Amino acid sequence: MSDFFEKVSSQVDPFKKLLSYIPGFSGYIERQNRRDADKILRETVARRFEEHWGRASNLQVEMVSGGMIKYVDDMEKAALALRTFIDKINTAARGYSGLFDAVKINEKELEAIYQFDTAFFDLGDQVGSALGNVEASLADETALPAAIRNLTTLARLAVETFERRSEIVTGSGQ
Repeated sequence: MSDFFEKVSSQVDPFKKLLSYIPGFSGYIERQNRRDADKILRETVARRFEEHWGRASNLQVEMVSGGMIKYVDDMEKAALALRTFIDKINTAARGYSGLFDAVKINEKELEAIYQFDTAFFDLGDQVGSALGNVEASLADETALPAAIRNLTTLARLAVETFERRSEIVTGSGQ
């Protein structure tokens, strides 16, 4: 987890990278629009991971159809971690504190939130590639377990990354 976050954190301007993922997202920098922008961001991330979850579910069906029953449980672990992430991001508190909120987010914390948000898109790309590896490995059962483990690790990393982001938003990680 820390290696991935350090990679994302070391980027010069994570906000600009984040803006490149979502068209029309310039309102994120305006303080009064941050709550709505955070919701849009989370919905966008959730939609991308919903697509990945759908692919994972389809791969499970292919495994069952192909007689690879022994891998379905392992694939379910990955799918479950993806579903957990999707559910967490869909039901999360908004990432900006308003005038009367108990938890206030300063610019340093907001920068960290931007870095986590950028990490979600990077993780989404990695999960997509991992799903491609699982799909390609269906023809090679010796490579399939490692491909599924990699997907599961990335899906769990998404959940952990979200939990770390939530600590900043709620102030519980300080």
